[in-house]
Formats: sequence, structure tokens, C-alpha cells
Amino acid sequence: MTDRDPSEITPPPLARTGALGPIARGIDPDPVPRKVVTSWAMWDWAMQPFNTVILTFVWIALYLTSRMFLPADVRESGLLADGTWMNCNESQYMASAYCQGLTDLSEWWGWANFAAGILILLLAPVLGQQADARGSKKKWLVGATISIALIQFLLFFVEADPKYFWFGALAVAIGAVVGEIGNVSYYAILSEVSTPKTVGRVSGLGWGLGYIGGVAALIVCIPVLFGLGQDNPLAYKLVAVICAVWTLVFSIPMFRNVPESPAYAEAEKSGFFHAYVVLARNLRKLFRTNRPAFWFLLAAAVYRDGLAGVFAFGAVLAAQGFGFSFLEVIVFGLAANLVAGVSTIFAGRVDDAIGPRRLIVIALSGLVAMAFVVFLLKDLGSLVFWVCGLLLCAFVGPAQAASRGLLTRLTPPSMQGEIFGLYATTGRVASFLSPLAWSLFLAWFGGIVYGVLGIAVILLIGLVLLLFVKLPPHVRA
Repeated sequence: MTDRDPSEITPPPLARTGALGPIARGIDPDPVPRKVVTSWAMWDWAMQPFNTVILTFVWIALYLTSRMFLPADVRESGLLADGTWMNCNESQYMASAYCQGLTDLSEWWGWANFAAGILILLLAPVLGQQADARGSKKKWLVGATISIALIQFLLFFVEADPKYFWFGALAVAIGAVVGEIGNVSYYAILSEVSTPKTVGRVSGLGWGLGYIGGVAALIVCIPVLFGLGQDNPLAYKLVAVICAVWTLVFSIPMFRNVPESPAYAEAEKSGFFHAYVVLARNLRKLFRTNRPAFWFLLAAAVYRDGLAGVFAFGAVLAAQGFGFSFLEVIVFGLAANLVAGVSTIFAGRVDDAIGPRRLIVIALSGLVAMAFVVFLLKDLGSLVFWVCGLLLCAFVGPAQAASRGLLTRLTPPSMQGEIFGLYATTGRVASFLSPLAWSLFLAWFGGIVYGVLGIAVILLIGLVLLLFVKLPPHVRA
């Protein structure tokens, strides 16, 4: 590009961005209004209660897999004479019916999540390919958003009774499937609201708003949890309703202001089942014509699962490994999302300056280093986890946002939906790695703090794989 791109000279009310898709097709891009870019990024904010409150810190961890879903006799067997509950991290209680029951609940939730991963594996790439061909990315995104809101409303009817466990588990798992399908279209629209110069900061804005939205959603839910009591099922049912309303309200800017993406003539229209044939053909074509994108998908699948493991097991490590109380876990969740959000927004500009590959390498290196520091200094107590745990979170968001931006740069505009469908798929294909490493390290060494080494190993493998991927050099726009 020249030093002064006409597409970057815009009136003050407009964002300094244009559509990447038209640029790639050799068309001089029109400037995109700031409200379009912001409205696109607000979808991350709108979806964050489902990811942070439902899936991570509150609904699954503190309600669905808690003692409230054990049979009454099993639950009461875990109550000690002094009025406290058994700590299942202590060897004398591990074989009890109470602790085995809690283990079973977590295992069953894992199987529900596994089933969700299989559905995403089957559906995401094909739906992405059809969205490219038919110009229906926004339609899929709107449908996914409304569906997730309805699923969160449905969680109000999950009673604290073992008979309702699978109802709740399958509802949340289906929500995860729908969320990933929505992500396919959301990620693909990124190419329509950014330029090569701004794709990093626009992607980072979305991730950053998402993390900060997680902070805000937790803050909104805290009065309900503490007002009604953390052992009151109604608190968690109302939290689900709050999350549903949040998703609908904050998705309105995206509904109103983000235009539908165009259909691409290069993308072949086909029926649902024939789309798998088209998908296989396009994969072969991607391998022949865009090998960096093909290999990057594989490397990213590994380290992205490590990134997911940081948040998936971080609260467990804090509570069981470092003795955090219920309140401390919630506060840590707030701080973790805030740190991740701020660092991601800042890292978006670093991405545009040095390139996404370098940023990912820096972030993964920092993650691996902090994980080992947490383990080596574990005897110093909770302060180590507060400091190093938050530094871990500061690296996660930039790595996620830079990965999305890098794939946008590598992918032909006519295949954005399909490739981001593959991006979701490959991430789910490797989603067993962090849980497996976490469990094996606990089994081998007999202490929950050893689990952080398992996550570090997955991140390190992903980093090494990325270093072997040959990517084109970054050219600052």
C-alpha cells in the first residue's frame, strides 16, 4: 500500500477503516461508520454472560455440578459433625459416596460437552460455507443470538434435583453449539468491518469488550447470589434470566447497524449434504493454494485449547489448589476478565504494528513462563496465584484476538465463513487436550497444583507447532 491510502482519509464521524473484502477484490473500499464497527464488537459484550457466568464461573461450576444435584442421602453423607462439608481434595474423603457423586456430575457434564463438540465438528464448517455462498452471515448470527437468549431463559426451569441434571447439562451444551455457530459468522464478518491496517485493533476491540462485559455481568449477578444465598437454587435461576436479558438487549446494536455480508460468486451454492462434498474440495484447494492457512488451523487448534484451559481450570485451581473462598473466586473472576479485556484492546494496536504471529508467540511464551512460575512458587501461598494468575489472563486475550486477526489476513474473502467454521471445528477437535493433560498430571503427581503443568505443556506444544508454520511476513499497512 502507499503511505497515504485514500480509504484512510475519512470525515471525523467515520471509523478509519473500510471493508477488507472489497480491498481483496481490488475495489476501492468505502469508509465504514464507527457505529458499525462498534456494533459488531458489541456482540462479544452481549454474549459474555453465557461464556463467563453460565459456562465458567457461576452456573455450571457452582450450581449444576454442585451438591445440590446429588441425591439427598448422598448429599447429607458429605456433611461433617462440625457443620462443614467434606473437602474432596483430601485423601480420606476421596472414596466417599459424596465425593464420588460430585465426580460423577463433573464427568457427566464433560460427556455433554463432548457431544456438543461433535455437533460443532459436523455443522460449523458447512454452515459457514453456505453463509459465504448465500450472503447470510448476519442471518445466522441473529438466529444464534436469539436462540442462546432463549436457552438461558430455559435454565430458569432447571430445579436443584438430580432428575433435572441432564436437562440443564444438555441445554447449556446446546447453547455452546449455537454459540460456536454464531461465532463462525461473527468472525467472518470481521473482514467486512476492517482493513489490513485495522483488522488487529477491530478484532482486539471485540475480544476486549467481551472480557469487560464478563466483568460487568458478574458484578450485576453478585447481588443476586449473595442476596438470596449461594445455596439457594433461585439465585442461579434468576442469574440465568439476567444473562438472557443481557444477551438480547446488548445485541440490538448488531441487529440494527451491521449490514448483511454479500454473497460471494466464488463460493459454490449447494444443498446441506452436498455442502460436505464442496467442503472437502475446498479443503484440498486450501491446502494447495493457501498452505499457511491450512497449517495455521492445525497449530492454533492445540494452543487455543491451552488458552481455553487457563479459564476452564483457573477457578478450580484457585479454590482447591490455593484455598480461595467463594467470594475470592468471584473477585478473581472479575479481575481476570478485566485484565484480559484491557490487555486485549491494547494488544490490538500492537498486532497491527508488529504482526499477529509475533504477538501470538510473545503471548504464548508469557503464558508458559507464568504457568511454571505458579507451580515453582506454589508454597508462597495465594499471593503467587493472584499475581501470576492475572498475568496469565493478560496474555490469553491477546493470543485469541491475534489468532482471529491472523486467520482473517490469510483467508480469501470468499471463504471467510467456511474457514472460520473450520477454525471453530479444529478448536473443538483438540478440546480434549487440556482436560486430558490436567487429569493426567493430577493422577500422576497427586496434587491439584500439578494441573497447571499440564496446561503449560499444551501451550508449549502449540507454541512449537506455530513456530514451524511458514507464514508470509507481516507488512504494516
